[in-house]
This record gives sequence, structure tokens and C-alpha cells, in this order.
Amino acid sequence: MTINNKSLITFLLASIFLLSNCVKWNPVSSKEVPTNALERARKNIDEGRGVSVKSILGGGRGTNYEFSTSNPMWRATLDTLDFIPFSTVDYSGGLVITDWYSDGADQNQSIKITVRFLSNMIQSNSLKITVHQRTCLNQNTCTTKIVQSKIEEELQKSIIRTAAILEKKSKAKK
Repeated sequence: MTINNKSLITFLLASIFLLSNCVKWNPVSSKEVPTNALERARKNIDEGRGVSVKSILGGGRGTNYEFSTSNPMWRATLDTLDFIPFSTVDYSGGLVITDWYSDGADQNQSIKITVRFLSNMIQSNSLKITVHQRTCLNQNTCTTKIVQSKIEEELQKSIIRTAAILEKKSKAKK
């Protein structure tokens, strides 16, 4: 054998060894799997591995995703912060982050607001609002820090108040 053949054989054996470790072998007894197709489908659905009409219509496994248009806290937050451009809006993650905003009074200072939803309930502990302040000495030298300010309290009050009004209107329509 030449060196190339030895290298090729070594490479193939190493590849087979490595690839064989990637396969998860989980043998199933034929006694555990129903032979009838309808019974197999029912078993898969019961184990949560399938789709049923019940799960599509909302009677499924307990996860309840509300649409953002029906969540008053979400709508109130977007309405309250509509004067600032958003950089991230993630309903499924429960997060709203604004872009850097300056009211024009001091061009060297700007704020960024983060709203994290902890619950869909309309109450003050359902939101976590964080305000970051950026101060720039020049275009390339900026510092950022989290600040405790009245902005957090005012935003929280405004969001809760708006959410309560939206919830009241929604219940009145029903």
C-alpha cells in the first residue's frame, strides 16, 4: 500500500466512526406501536406529536398565544411610545426597545427605553421599564448607563392607564 491509500483508508475509517456516533439508535418494540394507522395517529396526537382540530381551535396542550391586537398591555405600550422610533418589537418575546431619542434640548444626550412584559395582566408589576442614557462628548466618544428617572414611572402609569381604557372598551364591545 502506498501512503495515499493508507491515508484514504484512515480517513474513511475515521469518517465512519465519527458519523456512526451521530446516529441515535432508539429501537422501538412492535408491541408499543399500534399496527392500525388510525390508532397510530391517535397515539401521536395524544403524545403531542401531531396536529388535531382541537389543538388548532385552541383546546390544545395549554399554551395560549394571544394576538398582539387583543392584548391591551401590548397595544397601550405601542400607543404610549409611538413618538419614538422602535428598534426592536418582539411580541412573542414580550419586548419593546426604542431607538435612541433626543428631544432636541441637548444634542449630546439621548435615551433608549426598553419595556419587558412580565405578564398580560393590567397591573404595575406586569412591566419592567428600563431607561438607558447616552452622553456623547463628540461623535466617537459616548458613554451609556442605566438611569433611574421619572420617565419610568410616568411611562408605566400611562401604559397601565391606556391598557385599562382599552380593556374597558373591549369588554363594552362584547
